[in-house]
Amino acid sequence: MTTLMIGCGGVGTVLAEQLLAAGEELWIGSRRQPAAAGRWFALDVLAESYDWPDALPEQIDRLIYLPGSINLKPLARISARELRDAFELNVVGAMRVVQALLPRLQRANGASITLVSTVAVSQGMGFHTTVAAAKGALEALTRAWAAELAPRIRVNCVAPSLTDTPLAAPLLITDERRQAAAKRHPLGRIGQPVDIASAISWLSSPAASWVTGQVLPVDGGLSSLRQL
Repeated sequence: MTTLMIGCGGVGTVLAEQLLAAGEELWIGSRRQPAAAGRWFALDVLAESYDWPDALPEQIDRLIYLPGSINLKPLARISARELRDAFELNVVGAMRVVQALLPRLQRANGASITLVSTVAVSQGMGFHTTVAAAKGALEALTRAWAAELAPRIRVNCVAPSLTDTPLAAPLLITDERRQAAAKRHPLGRIGQPVDIASAISWLSSPAASWVTGQVLPVDGGLSSLRQL
């Protein structure tokens, strides 16, 4: 199978290791060359146009779109530009990538597209205006694309809670913050990259061939459990 992963941060690095260990042909498109192995090419999803490598296979079995950002601010301090930037990265970027690669996905036998949202869409969280709005739109696209592209292409989404990655490092800068974040989750810890990577790996694989149009919470129980 051929997998194309867009973006490669903390979760992407672990996911790349899992896919390569499973014998995948892995391509990674990102702004900076990652530490992860695989065939890398430079790609900025915010660019006006995309230059796909000539060697990129004509058939792609799995497309995984990982880009995201964390910009937590009170409502009164958020600019329209910041909201537009969040939509450009998460929503417009995903749409343009899928549009560009759709012919390659259609050539596969049961291709999949996997996106990444956040628990903040289903749970009202203060200071999450930009990320919740953009990722909420991405969840809507998940269902719309799943309906439109069935039965040839599955489209699903993973919705994590706070995960111990470089992107989330400012939120976990002290032991006190880390412990407080862990206590908010029924399972008593924050997420690890392997938790999210494993969910994406399964959801995008033939093992989940009868799953489409779904948003899978991977959040330590935060979105659905309340403890007494």
